[in-house]
Amino acid sequence: MTTQIKGATSADIVQGHREHLLPAMIHLYQEPLALAEGSGVRVWDADGHEYLDLFAGILTTSVGHCNPRVIAAVTEQMQTLGHVSTLYATEAQVEAARKLAEIAPGSLKRTFFSNSGTEAIETAVMMACLATGRSEIIGLRVAYHGRSFLGASVTAHSGWRPLATPVAGIHHAKAPNTYRCPYKQPCDESCVDEFVADLEEVILTTTNGKPAAFIAETIQGVAGYVVPPPTYFKKAAEVIRKYGGLLIIDEVQTGFGRTGDRWFAIEHYGVEPDIMVMAKGIANGFPVGATITTDEIALAWKPKTISTFGGNPVAMAALCATQDVLREERAPTNAAARGAELWAGLLGLQKRHPWIGDVRGMGLMQAMEIVRDPKTKEPDAKRTSKLMEAAREERLLIGSGGLFGNVVRIGPSLLITADEIGEGVEKLGRACRRAEG
Repeated sequence: MTTQIKGATSADIVQGHREHLLPAMIHLYQEPLALAEGSGVRVWDADGHEYLDLFAGILTTSVGHCNPRVIAAVTEQMQTLGHVSTLYATEAQVEAARKLAEIAPGSLKRTFFSNSGTEAIETAVMMACLATGRSEIIGLRVAYHGRSFLGASVTAHSGWRPLATPVAGIHHAKAPNTYRCPYKQPCDESCVDEFVADLEEVILTTTNGKPAAFIAETIQGVAGYVVPPPTYFKKAAEVIRKYGGLLIIDEVQTGFGRTGDRWFAIEHYGVEPDIMVMAKGIANGFPVGATITTDEIALAWKPKTISTFGGNPVAMAALCATQDVLREERAPTNAAARGAELWAGLLGLQKRHPWIGDVRGMGLMQAMEIVRDPKTKEPDAKRTSKLMEAAREERLLIGSGGLFGNVVRIGPSLLITADEIGEGVEKLGRACRRAEG
């Protein structure tokens, strides 16, 4: 299907982008794709070509492009009160915070709203340092936590660290990657103990022994949807708390039912964070980041703080509407069911294409790692790029990632249907055949 769209052509938009925006801004394809319209899990480029979107603006349009409930809520709020800053209290911000407290794990109930995941990470780290009176932070290798000076320093992924001299006091332990486990294949519980021992060794040898916090994505997103073993977070939490530090969990990509059957991925691990960070799917694309914590930790923040745009009434209206839709549509349940269908489809593709070395993920957050040989597991970024271009030709939008650029990432709207999953798997299958040879 092709829809006629008025305005600039794709070529016009791409040329303007090259003239006026930062060259460092990356694109998924050799020739940037200029999108102009969206509805549900469909988007159209500026020339009217339709695509099935299985990446959702990096797992962000959780209830679909241009969701009518979100549009209606935002429109109504804009006609009432558009902006006031956090110097004033608003019903929209209070209601948004209440909705998050209702579904957050354990005693997490105090929220600070910002504009992005990066800002939410900054808030979480500051919060941990104020609450503990300490300043050293432990992260995981291959992690991604944002694009600010601090966010890029907590990130341990060379392509996303632009500065040779990052923020001091940040250290990184080995990430528990079962597919590329350095201890044993297949990876087992003894490997979990090794990963946790490495975390403790990092504390003992590279810090003053008094860390403020350990921060981790529940599933490493940019790293290529690396899913830790079931017991990892419980054991890691015990270590950081043993040394008096806090546990910060980054749910920017994994939150709001994406991993299936639970609102947040950390709930699958039976661990309650001290601080949790959210963004992306929280408000269906509106600029909202949120940092939620306990009463005790929140009360430890004594200095003044403010956000000019955080908690903006319009963004809060989008958040509330998005959360209402996710609940009414039982998003965690749908993610589990549709995720099972997607999983079966990806495993089928792996059987036909041995260069799909690994299929992993949870719910509607799944990935394929592309390798030259399934035995050596040598990354194959070239074939991955070829597969991305082939998927575009099939009018299918997927993502890429991984330390070596060899992972295909899938994360559609949480309201996607079984038929749309089937269509996506079919298109991806055709793309895989294109990428052969």
